[in-house]
Amino acid sequence: MTLLTDTPVATAQVAAADRPLPARPSLRATFDQTLAMAWRATKKMRRNPEQFFDVTIQPVLFTAMFAYIFGGAISGSVASYLPLIIPGILAQTALTACMATGIQMREDMDKGVFDRFKSLPIARIAPLAGPMLADLVRYGTAATITIGVGLAMGYRPGGGVLGVLAGWALTIVAGWSLSWIFAWLGTVARSAQAVQGIGMMIMFPLTFLSNAFVPMETLPGWLEAFVRINPVSHVVTAVRDLMNDGAVTGEVGWALVGCIAVVLIFAPLAVRSYSRKM
Repeated sequence: MTLLTDTPVATAQVAAADRPLPARPSLRATFDQTLAMAWRATKKMRRNPEQFFDVTIQPVLFTAMFAYIFGGAISGSVASYLPLIIPGILAQTALTACMATGIQMREDMDKGVFDRFKSLPIARIAPLAGPMLADLVRYGTAATITIGVGLAMGYRPGGGVLGVLAGWALTIVAGWSLSWIFAWLGTVARSAQAVQGIGMMIMFPLTFLSNAFVPMETLPGWLEAFVRINPVSHVVTAVRDLMNDGAVTGEVGWALVGCIAVVLIFAPLAVRSYSRKM
């Protein structure tokens, strides 16, 4: 009678159990693996150019629509409204773009792409951080188009070239940090549609209940109190200070602190949730 432990499958299982676990990837290896995943995501973008629609068409439509419809009513003219609306559109576009990160990640997990990654001796954060690193291209594209449309419509930032570049960079940093929230949602939600629905519930209150489109002083007292603590309001105010005045104010510091806090909270949550599903 042949014992079960003498079968080839059992022998392989015993050998695998006795084999030492692979060493944790070093910091350099983690960085290289993240870059490899970012390159994969970049190639995927090149083959699916429709992924750029939300960061190329939306900034043009929203900037023109809000400026021409609300400019006269809120600021008296379109030219006077542009210093207020351009930083707001930058924040809204970055938030919309980072929502797509979670949707794409959930779709990859549903298609079994991440099942292939679990057989590789790579850092657990690499499949998450790689696509978000590649999405910096999308955030930069959205911010550049928004600023370009504003300049074409007559926007003349008082902060000069350095102020505009600083506001552009802060927008990209804010979008990348917020993308960790949607990356976490992508690992806990059951479908890409669920990620999109939850993302909409997050995006609309944060953007429209902020100072992105109207001065907070014109709002009711109870709503103004919420707008003042809204993290998007801090980012918008910081971008306005940089682009319109060229000033590095306390709002810039608070915006950066908020971005760091979001990454420190949601990056470990996303990696932990992703590892559990592996």
